[in-house]
Order: sequence, then structure tokens, then C-alpha cells
Amino acid sequence: MITARDMATAAVMAPRPAYSMPAAAPAARVGEPFRERLFTAVLFITVLASCIAFIEPSPHDGLIGILAIAALAAGLRFHRILLIPFVLLIVWNVFGMFSLLNVPGREKTEQYAATSVYLAIAALLFALIFADKTMARMATMRKAYVIAAVIAAICGTAGYFHLFPGSDMFTLYDRAMGPFKDPNVYGPFLILPALMLLERMLTQRIDLPSLVATAIIMFGLLLSFSRGAWFNFAVGLLIVIAFSLLTAPTPRIRTRIVTLSVLGIAVLAILLVFLLTATSLSAMFETRAQLVQSYDVGTGGRFVLQELAIGSVLEFPNGMGPFEFARVFGLQQHNVYLQAFLVYGWGGGFAYILLVLTTLWVGFANAFKRTPWQGYAIVAVGTFLGVVLEGFIIDTDHWRSFFLQLGVIWGLAAATRCSATARTFGASVVAPR
Repeated sequence: MITARDMATAAVMAPRPAYSMPAAAPAARVGEPFRERLFTAVLFITVLASCIAFIEPSPHDGLIGILAIAALAAGLRFHRILLIPFVLLIVWNVFGMFSLLNVPGREKTEQYAATSVYLAIAALLFALIFADKTMARMATMRKAYVIAAVIAAICGTAGYFHLFPGSDMFTLYDRAMGPFKDPNVYGPFLILPALMLLERMLTQRIDLPSLVATAIIMFGLLLSFSRGAWFNFAVGLLIVIAFSLLTAPTPRIRTRIVTLSVLGIAVLAILLVFLLTATSLSAMFETRAQLVQSYDVGTGGRFVLQELAIGSVLEFPNGMGPFEFARVFGLQQHNVYLQAFLVYGWGGGFAYILLVLTTLWVGFANAFKRTPWQGYAIVAVGTFLGVVLEGFIIDTDHWRSFFLQLGVIWGLAAATRCSATARTFGASVVAPR
């Protein structure tokens, strides 16, 4: 006699015919406990609020504490694989605390260290959240993040074109920045949701809401005029297309991915040419698209400061402390890896480098594994790689989106290990639909 347990086990062991992002995965079903439904609502609101970042602390920061309480009430399990980011984040922050001894009484240094601690906690919290009930929780995060990105992009677009009185607050130096403090942070914030939408259209289906949301987000990304964000998006898109093609379960899906990728890139190129020839965007684009800007070279330029930063790293093995390099040399060096050594010392710097490298290793390994959340894994590691490379020209160590991506990658890796263990012992890990 075939039992319900046998049927569930068979469902897990069967090959997955399609990709991971269900068209309409319910965030929380009626039959689930109230605490899980409450947690889902808090998760949605927390991610949605991440688009408001022009004030410190932001609403998102306060909601992280409420999310932690709701997550604990819903039940969290610690997975052994999460010991890796847990230990590295602790080491990074411990050395950060010691670095404060180099700058006693300096303004905002303690706030800087506290922000690092908070972001480490947020990353681990997201990892714990997405390690269990993965598909339902990732679907909630995806929906909230897409809406947040659309709101941010609309604000940035309104500001760039001065669509209403006071909309200038959403621009800086004639560049869209939305409800953020800097176009260079606003732009990268839009990339993960844009790639999640594009991955779904490549591998599953295309619908009007997704097309509209993608168009709004990508136009907002263009108006940021952030070279780093553009590069970040290009790297992420390349990874999504390549990995989706390599891991496609059928020749039909591979053909679909190739066809839509070629058509999409062609349409994007045509639209870009039109926008740059028929609108007022051409002058700003021509200026920003140059590989080297005036502030990159010369005395006090980015590259000279990075050379000075390397010398300072060798001179101060215990770090200089937050903002100290900028105080001494006038400006930041705009390289997050040099920043890690300059602020946190050699111990904190190596911990940060190991955190980035292990996250990339785990992320790419997980992207090749056939799971219900494989599409999410591909998008997350593609976006993360773009941010990692962008870190060579900008400081990303306090970007909230960076630590969300880090948490997603480790959470999905934990979910994959858990599902593999369950298959080994015949347990059911059927993803909610």
C-alpha cells in the first residue's frame, strides 16, 4: 500500500522539470500557523521598506529587529554550514571594535562599528530565514523587493525629469538616486530584483506586469548614471544567462533562453540608442560612459589614493580606524578591500576577504545543483559577483543590499544541504507551491 509519506518521498526524488520561481507561490497559506503568517507579513514589510534609505537609521533598520523577533517566534534552525559566515563576521567585527582604539573620541566612529555589527546580524538573520520553508519565504522576499525597486525607480525617474515640485530630492549631481543618499548605492539596489524578473522571463513565462516592472527598474538604473551599477548589472545578467543555459533541464528551455537572450539584448540596444539620440540623456551618458573620469586620476584622484592606501595598509597592521584614512589624505580610497584592511586591520581584512571568497564558492556550487530554488541561487550569486567586482572601485561594506545577497546565498546553500540530507534518509522536503 502506498502511503502519503511514500508519495512525498517520490516527489522529492523525481527530477525537477522546470525552474524554481513559481508564477504565483503563495506567501503564506491559510492552513499555516498564525505565527508563520505573521512572520511572512513582517518579512514582506521589512524588505519593502528597504527602498527608503535617505535617513539614518532607516525604517528598514528598525524593522530588522521586529523581523528577528517574528522569525524566532516562527522557529529558526541553525545549520552547520552557517558557522562559516557566522565565524567570519564575528572576526571581522571584533577587529573592527579593536580598531576604535586607534580613533578614541572621533566623530561617528562608534556608529560606523555599530553599523557593521548590525549588518552582520542582518545577513545571518536572512540566512537563517531562507534556510527553511525556502520557496515560500523567497517568493515573499522577491515580491516585496520588486515592489520596492519599482518605487525607488519611479522616485528616481520623477526626480531626474523634475515631474513634480520637490522631486529634486531624488537626484544628486543631475543623477537619479531615488530615496537613497547616493546614486552609486541606488543603482546597485535595483539589480537583484531586475535579474529575478529577467531570469523568470527567460526560463518560465513572460507576462505584462513583469515586463512593466522590468522596464521601470532598468530605466531607473540607467538614470543613476552609475558606471559601477551598469557594470554590476552586466556581470549579473551574463551569469544569469550562462548558468540558466548550462543548467536548463531540457533542449526546449535552452532554445528559449538563447532566443529570448538574443532578442532581449537586441531590443535593449535599440531602445538605448533611441534614448540617447532622441532625448536629453545623451550628454550625461557620454560623460558618464567614459572609462576614466576626472576624479579617477591626478593628484587626489581615486587611483592615487588607492596607492596611498596600500602603503597605509602595510604601515598599520592593526588598522587606522573608521574614517581615519579620509581624515589624513582628504578623501576615501574607494576600494572596499583596502577599506577592510584600513579600518579593521589585517585580521579583519583577511576575514572580510575570506567571507567574500567563501560566499562566492558556496554560491556558484549551489547554482549548479538541481533544487526548486536553483533560479534564485543563480540570480543571487550573479548579483553578488557583480557587487564583489564593483567593490574594487567603491566601498560596499555598508550596503544593506550586499548583506541581503550574502544572507540569501548562505540560506539557499543551507536549504540545499538540508534537502540532500532529507533525500538520503527518505524524508519529505516538498517545496510549498
